[in-house]
Amino acid sequence: MASARHATPLKFLFPGWYAIVMGLAGLALAWHRAEPVLGAGAGDGAVVLGWLAAAVFLLLAAASLWRLQRHRESWAEDLKHPVRHTFVAAIPIAVLLLATVATASGLRGAAVAGLWWLGALAQLVVTLWVLGRWWRGNQTGGLQWPGLTPALFIPVVGNVLVPLAGVPLGFGDWAAAQFGIGLLFWPVVTVLLLVRLATQGSWPERLLPTAFIFVAPPAVVGLSALQFGAVALLAWMFWGMALFSLLWATLLVRRIAALPFGMPHWAMSFPLAAFAALTLRLAEGGAMRLLGLAALALASLVIAALALATLRGLRDGSLLAPEPVAALQVAAP
Repeated sequence: MASARHATPLKFLFPGWYAIVMGLAGLALAWHRAEPVLGAGAGDGAVVLGWLAAAVFLLLAAASLWRLQRHRESWAEDLKHPVRHTFVAAIPIAVLLLATVATASGLRGAAVAGLWWLGALAQLVVTLWVLGRWWRGNQTGGLQWPGLTPALFIPVVGNVLVPLAGVPLGFGDWAAAQFGIGLLFWPVVTVLLLVRLATQGSWPERLLPTAFIFVAPPAVVGLSALQFGAVALLAWMFWGMALFSLLWATLLVRRIAALPFGMPHWAMSFPLAAFAALTLRLAEGGAMRLLGLAALALASLVIAALALATLRGLRDGSLLAPEPVAALQVAAP
């Protein structure tokens, strides 16, 4: 049965929608990594995916500005919300990934460098803002159990992405500095989430797909470490972390499949693409190459399914509608 379309759908376009750009751009990078194996056709596919990611970003950016004008209070609610506020980081991450895709496609110049700097500096500001909330007391929006979900990784992942384009663009020193921020807080967030699981139980069922975000930090750290010329042994260690995180998250697939589709499902997209990219980067032949291609196929199929489900949800009105979850206490502005 089709859902009733909400009268003001734009009101519910929260920043988590930029996860679509993250997934498409991440998949473009993975297809670039497949070019040595699959030939020039993989590179052409990556370019198409990159342009698609850019088009979706521009569409979302225009809609977000319109939402800011028409529903300013909804944007304010996102900034206060214990969980949704972390998705603000998806916006600068999307910018960083677009710059990275452009760099991987062989583009350089002031425009790409400016796009990279915009994403990197905006990500730094958003990370500082998100983590700055931790200094508040529990009654005024500080670090609270409801806000401890894997979405908290998003402000961290953005910082470890910086070297992917920063090093080839010639900004290695700054890229290393911002990379260090991600390395500092990645294990901190991991520990906080494990403490929540042990003492409070899991996050809400609707957010179960975000468990796949555990895969993203080690996968991206491995890719970025290789950009700095790290020894392959170190990258293999991060690949092992990403593989185990993927296997761990896969234990939830049956429960995730039983959920009605929502934007949290897009949390699966970028981590799968990042794992495929790192696997292909490390592959020199044999079984590892086959595993890389299998990971790329999985990421491509999942993202295609997510895209189709999103179009279906927009058509029947099940997306851009109030969240079917209990209200959470919001923070003071």
